[in-house]
Amino acid sequence: MKTSQASLSVTLTTPRLFYDGGCRLCQREIAHLAQPLAGKMLLVDINQPTFSEWQGVDKLQMMRQIHVWTGEGFLVGLDASLYYWKAAGWRVLPAVLSLPGIYSFAKLGYSLWASWRFRGAA
Repeated sequence: MKTSQASLSVTLTTPRLFYDGGCRLCQREIAHLAQPLAGKMLLVDINQPTFSEWQGVDKLQMMRQIHVWTGEGFLVGLDASLYYWKAAGWRVLPAVLSLPGIYSFAKLGYSLWASWRFRGAA
């Protein structure tokens, strides 16, 4: 499994952001967030040929929606994004998207985008 942050002492409880390194939007976001996330979580490119699964979640499932391992379990989709944005020090966007009502629309929007992106990648 290729990671971009070898400085973390890696354990099962180490948070990990699993992203599609073949997705242009994902590449840009990870490039922007790599420094703020350094030392906080591993960045795992699931597009690497050696990646097949982690903790019972396979590559195909992770390609469908972004996944974050918190150290205790997985967050998927918008919840994963909110988690790693907060870890990167972002406060306003996660706070706004977490508001009742807005959260529901944001979650739906993410799900629609992820389905469209995966259809194009498949």
